Amino acid sequence: MYLADQTWPELGDYVAEESVAVVPLGSTEQHGPHLPLATDHLIAEGLAREAAERAGYLCTPTVNVGVSPHHKQFHGTMWVDPPAFRDYVESFSRNLTYHGVDRIVYVNAHGGNMEHLREVGRRLREDEVAFAVEWMWDESIPDLVDEVFERNGPHGGPKETAMIQHLAPELVREKKLAEARDTGLPDIADGDFRVHGARNFYDAIDNTENGVLGDQTDATAEKGERLFEAATDQLVALLEWLDDSRFEDLMAKPHVDPQPGSRR
Repeated sequence: MYLADQTWPELGDYVAEESVAVVPLGSTEQHGPHLPLATDHLIAEGLAREAAERAGYLCTPTVNVGVSPHHKQFHGTMWVDPPAFRDYVESFSRNLTYHGVDRIVYVNAHGGNMEHLREVGRRLREDEVAFAVEWMWDESIPDLVDEVFERNGPHGGPKETAMIQHLAPELVREKKLAEARDTGLPDIADGDFRVHGARNFYDAIDNTENGVLGDQTDATAEKGERLFEAATDQLVALLEWLDDSRFEDLMAKPHVDPQPGSRR
C-alpha cells in the first residue's frame, strides 16, 4: 500500500490493524558516466514498494536527497548536511507514530545515510515511541552479490548497474559501461585507501577519477532481477518479523541490577 495514493479513511483502516511502515531513502548524486543521479533512490523505492505490496504493509513517499557531500565535485550531486537530514527523518518518523505506526524500516540504498538513520532509530527507541531500523539492500544478500560479480564496487559498480538495468533500463547508458570501468577503479584491491593506518580520503574523487568503482561490464538485467528478488525476500521477512514482535520486546533492555540508587 503506497501512502500517497490512499485517502485518509483508507489509511485509517490500515492503522486500525497495522503498525508497520516502510520508508525508502536514497540520494541524488553522481553514479559515473553510465548511471543516472537517481540510482540510489530508484533502487530504494523499487524495493520498498515491492516488499510492501507483497507483505501488505504501508510504504511512504521516497526521500530522494541524502547525505552526499562526498560526491560534491561531480555535476548535479545534491546533498543535505547530516544534522538537517537526521532532524528531518526523525520529524516525519514521529509524524508516522502520531498516526499509529510504531515499527519503521528505513529501506536505504545510499551508504552516506546509514549512520544517520541508525542514530535516528536510536533516538526514537530511547523515547519509546517507535522501533526504527536501517536496512541496506546489498547487506541483506552479501553472499549472492559476491557470487554474481567477480569485481564488484561499493559505488556505481556492477551491482547498482544491474539493479538499474532491471528497474529502469532506459536510464542506463549501455555504451558507457566500458568507459565507466576503464576510467574508474575496476578493482578496489588496487586502491590506496590508507597511509600508515589512516584513511587518506574524504571524497569519492580522491579514489576514482570518474566517481565509480568495479567492473560495470559484468552487469546484466538478469543479474539485477536476481538481486532484486533476493533482497525483496529478505525485506519481506524483516517486515514480518517486526510485525510479529511485541513492541516491548523491541525496546531497550532495563539497567542491570542493582538498579541505580537502590541502596541509597
